[in-house]
Amino acid sequence: MSPMKIVAIALIAAGVAALVYRGFEYTRRHDVELGPIDVQYDAPERVEIPVWAGVLAVGAGTVLLLRRRTA
Repeated sequence: MSPMKIVAIALIAAGVAALVYRGFEYTRRHDVELGPIDVQYDAPERVEIPVWAGVLAVGAGTVLLLRRRTA
């Protein structure tokens, strides 16, 4: 399998995942010092992936996958 096909399939998979999940979540740890007291807490964060980015990735992967080699 050529590297171009691998990139195309990866783009399509990433685009579909972006369209299905619409983003991802992670936990950020915060350390706060209040005088002699140290407080740590975890705050959930969410990164939204725009729909247009998922559609663009699927489209670009499809174009790369269906493109004929001219060289």
